[in-house]
Amino acid sequence: MSKTNRGNFFEDFEIGQVIRHATPRTVTSGDQALYTALYGSRFAVQSSDAFARAIGYAHAPADDLLTFHIVFGKTVPDISLNAVANLGYAGGRFLAPVYPGDTLSTVSEVIGKKENSNGKTGVVYVRSTGYTSKGTEVLDYVRWVMVNKRDPGSPAPDPVVPDLPAAIEPIALGTAVPLLDSVNWDNDLSGSEFRFADYAIGEKIDHVDGMTVEEAEHQMATRLYQNTAKVHFNQHTESKGRFGKRLIYGGHVISLARALSFNGLGNAFHIAGINSGRHVAPLFAGDTVYAWSEVLDASEIEGRKDVGALRLRLVATKNRPCRDFPLKDGDGKYLEDIILDFDYWALMPT
Repeated sequence: MSKTNRGNFFEDFEIGQVIRHATPRTVTSGDQALYTALYGSRFAVQSSDAFARAIGYAHAPADDLLTFHIVFGKTVPDISLNAVANLGYAGGRFLAPVYPGDTLSTVSEVIGKKENSNGKTGVVYVRSTGYTSKGTEVLDYVRWVMVNKRDPGSPAPDPVVPDLPAAIEPIALGTAVPLLDSVNWDNDLSGSEFRFADYAIGEKIDHVDGMTVEEAEHQMATRLYQNTAKVHFNQHTESKGRFGKRLIYGGHVISLARALSFNGLGNAFHIAGINSGRHVAPLFAGDTVYAWSEVLDASEIEGRKDVGALRLRLVATKNRPCRDFPLKDGDGKYLEDIILDFDYWALMPT
């Protein structure tokens, strides 16, 4: 009997299967510092204990996407070690703040699977939930991933595609944020004078700056999250694949784009929900990422006067500035420069 894990193939997943992932991961202040070093995120609540305490937090929480990546990374050895690509996200909710010292673990349930027409791969849908060691749910989300089959000749299962929500309802947002003392929200220290009421539905924001992806940074980031997917690490195997080189982890793109969005959305301090997300095209080391956002909706949150929710579409490009807000062509197809289309709710002080 082999003692090594070669990962699950498409045939190994069953609808209703529950997977308890190894290994629990304690979040440290070192993780926060390294996350900042990798992406340059500048949101004040996650950057400053003093700022966070002044508005009602115990101290600065971990960046929401750091929590996401750690919870996600736990799932990789069981879900996507043999993945071709991670395809998308939906129904994500950030449920509680995470602080240094919290230990996170993840449980996933298989909720759908469908073989692709080539007979060599299939798409697996999973709902993953992150918990602290005290049992507090901090995050849940659905993702779907294209996974290789072990045997292309094995019979195709009956397809099961879950019915996923188009968007999280605003009433479900805000549980991960304490009641804020908005009087002590300092616009000078947060880096932006613009608050919830200053944004209009339909408004588009070019985040102006660009960040070039370095191979070493991507490798360090993926190791930070203990994401062991071969497509990100193993140049020996990936040199024989369809791209001839390693793929940049899709979550790395999300974090880069989110960090860039500070320039224009500096007070959008908390990701409250992930409505949907698509990795439209691959990114490679040496490419430069730019980003722009569109305000899709704005909503007050029942029982909250301190924050409002903006539904934002975050679009990332490679090697193309976003002054003309690139997205799709006249036929509704994504332009070749687009790498990410990410729809999420962000909280912002009123």
